[in-house]
Amino acid sequence: MKHYLLLGLALCAPLNAVAASDEELRTLRDELKQLKENYQQRLEQLESRLQQAEQRAAEMPVAAPVAQVRSEPAASAYNPAISLILAGTYGNLQLDPAIPPTGFAMSAHSPASQGFNLGESELGFSASIDPRFRGVATLALGAAGGVSVENAFIDTTALGNGVKLRFGRFFSGLGYLNEVHAHAWDFVDQPLVYRSLWNNQLGEDGIQLKWLAPTDTFVELGAELARGRGFPGSDRTKNGSGAGVLFAHVGGDVGASHNWRVGASLHQTQQSDWQSAGVPDLLGTPGGVTDAFTGDVRTGGVDFVWKYAPDGNSSSTSLKLQGEYFRRQQSGLLSYNLATTDSYAVTQSGWYLQGVYKFMPEWRVGVRYDQLDPGTATVGALNAANVISSYGYTPRRTSVMFDYSPSEFSRLRLQFARDQSRLALPDNQMFLQYLMSLGAHGAHGY
Repeated sequence: MKHYLLLGLALCAPLNAVAASDEELRTLRDELKQLKENYQQRLEQLESRLQQAEQRAAEMPVAAPVAQVRSEPAASAYNPAISLILAGTYGNLQLDPAIPPTGFAMSAHSPASQGFNLGESELGFSASIDPRFRGVATLALGAAGGVSVENAFIDTTALGNGVKLRFGRFFSGLGYLNEVHAHAWDFVDQPLVYRSLWNNQLGEDGIQLKWLAPTDTFVELGAELARGRGFPGSDRTKNGSGAGVLFAHVGGDVGASHNWRVGASLHQTQQSDWQSAGVPDLLGTPGGVTDAFTGDVRTGGVDFVWKYAPDGNSSSTSLKLQGEYFRRQQSGLLSYNLATTDSYAVTQSGWYLQGVYKFMPEWRVGVRYDQLDPGTATVGALNAANVISSYGYTPRRTSVMFDYSPSEFSRLRLQFARDQSRLALPDNQMFLQYLMSLGAHGAHGY
């Protein structure tokens, strides 16, 4: 009986063990099922958070870049590009350069200098201010000492759609040569038309708007409102603007070797009591008299530039032709000898044509012809016997220059001119010039 009992226990023992494993399996299956449900919920939560984050990023595409670049101006603002232009000339002239061209005694006159002189050296600063603005300042170091502000302006850089705004003191965008700084001129001096009608260059305090069309052909439109401080305007101390400018430029390429640009400009301002000393009169008063003019001044002009470089490479040889024409109308009141006032109107004009040929990498030769037309003035009855209405003479000048540039930072120039801008006073002139550039200097315009 005892053996049967032991045998029964032995047979029943494995059955109990199998029963325990099934229970454990059910428990494990339940735990696994719960774990899967928890993970599924967790995955759904993570996927939901990811979608929300991606949506927020899509809604703020600009905020991140602005925040990143805001740190850049801090570095550039304290490290502006600095350049120094050292320039000097020696002029050998037969006549007093202070004598103005015939018929333009009442215009501005920037005569050439005789002997050794410092010329106009320049100290320039430029830097990006932040992602939206860039600043430029150019200080002119006068030959007689002293420092003047030539340019000091701010350019916008992020208006988009080809629009750029400039405000401060700048050279007007009219014509072609007006925006070019003196050290980048192709001759020692400006053409007669710039010297007589713009006092070399029109610089203004104001605001300039430019728009560059999004086309393959270069199309630029511009407008300016300014104080009117630059000749032929008169500086003013009241609200509003004293001068306005409109200009348009169009250009393009012809093949790989040619490119061109043409333009048109219109400038309008008002002169107020503009006094001119040494004006000749009908009586031939020694030393002339002092006249004063008050009235409207309107000037229109056209310009063109054509450049050639074999396959677009100007490092060895190149050719540049350019010309400009300006026509000015003045209408108002003239006070002869600051005493007799009556009406006065005149239309004057001038033009130049020049070519510069680079025949070797370091050498260039240039020829320029320029001419003025004093016009015929309409003079009121009170001054008809005093003021010369027609001089019957055409001021003109022919110049030839050679320059040698050992590098892009240095240039030496020799220039000869046959100046016949003054009636019966022809002048043979010779100039030597050096131009040296120190430090970082931005590229010049077209």
